[in-house]
Amino acid sequence: MGRMKSARIRQLVFGFYMSGIMSFLMSAVITLINTGIDRDFPMRWLAAWLVAWGVAFPLVTFIAPLAGKMTEATLRRFQS
Repeated sequence: MGRMKSARIRQLVFGFYMSGIMSFLMSAVITLINTGIDRDFPMRWLAAWLVAWGVAFPLVTFIAPLAGKMTEATLRRFQS
């Protein structure tokens, strides 16, 4: 596998896991704040998480390169 292709696959796999974990935790917090905990909480959380992950993964995939460039630009300013 080529170096560029490998880097792109790594970025997609990282984005998959990162978006899944972050949306899982954030949807729990938001659902808890908005509805509290009762016997229906797990199902509300699951529904919220699936929607959040469906939005988060494509966003992370497209935004990560921009965030990387912004990070590099910021660090260059501090180093000079």
